[in-house]
Amino acid sequence: MKDVEKISVERQNSRKRIRRRNRMMNVYGLVVILLVITAAVTISYTFLFNVDKIKVSGESDMYTAEDIVNASGIRKGDNLLRMKSDVNEQAILDRLLYVETAEISKKFPTSVEINVTRCIPAFNIKYDEGTLLVSKKGKILADNGYITDKLPVIYGYDPADTTPGRPLVSKNEHKGEAFEEIISAFTGNIDYKISSIDMSDEFSIIVNYENGIVFKMGNWSEVEYKLNLAKTVMEDETVRGKKGFLTMIRSNEISFRDTDKPADVPGIVEPTKPPATDENGNPINEELNPEQEDIFNDFNANNNNNNDQQQNGLNGENVGGGYNNSPDYNNDVQNGWN
Repeated sequence: MKDVEKISVERQNSRKRIRRRNRMMNVYGLVVILLVITAAVTISYTFLFNVDKIKVSGESDMYTAEDIVNASGIRKGDNLLRMKSDVNEQAILDRLLYVETAEISKKFPTSVEINVTRCIPAFNIKYDEGTLLVSKKGKILADNGYITDKLPVIYGYDPADTTPGRPLVSKNEHKGEAFEEIISAFTGNIDYKISSIDMSDEFSIIVNYENGIVFKMGNWSEVEYKLNLAKTVMEDETVRGKKGFLTMIRSNEISFRDTDKPADVPGIVEPTKPPATDENGNPINEELNPEQEDIFNDFNANNNNNNDQQQNGLNGENVGGGYNNSPDYNNDVQNGWN
């Protein structure tokens, strides 16, 4: 019996040793895997994926490819994994005043592509101390003491910062929203032929056109829609070639008058009269020219269809237009990069 008990104890100890050995092997295996991963990451961040080639493309008539590369801060030997593209893109925008956008793409294992677009002056922003020259996308290009010819003048914007190179921001949130929609409209292919916009009162924005039309837009909401609707009305044969005043009278309709309606005189009450009605007895809006009713119906129908197409992903056009690649920027930077 004693021999039997001894054998049983030895077998139990043997099983424990095997289990312990297996656990240790698992630990050793995990340590080896971690060491391999650490070594791979270290090699990747030091010896592999280092920048050897930089390509600059896009459009800029102010800066060379070398200027753009230097502004980005990217150098030969920089590691792609360590590189923060957003930081380098912002560096280009901050250091090169006339670059509107900058996009950096990492091309593993050793290449970088930088694409830039040039600033296009688009607006004069008049304020108390001077005039800001602003790009199509709202970047301040200069703080001038004069108005640049052939560019719309915007009054009453109240800029919060006038530093060249900074994005234009208004002290008034509503005016900022209105200007963002104006920018959105002007980045398209439509020429609105606007000479000035007065947004001193954000609830009563006034647009002056080169053809002598004055558009009383109303408040800051849906600015792009209102500009497109006003353009449609001005192109109608009943209005084309005339000078006068357009006024938003509903959220989707505009009235046209040859002369501005005089302001009400305090203390004088106009005599009451029954509202005008059509042949069916329905009220008629006297502010609206009945001949233009079809214009608004067609315009709003087309506008709704375009919105539906955009939501369904059917409209694949580039509304903002495109930039042609400049041949001067399609070549790789050769100064020591290869």
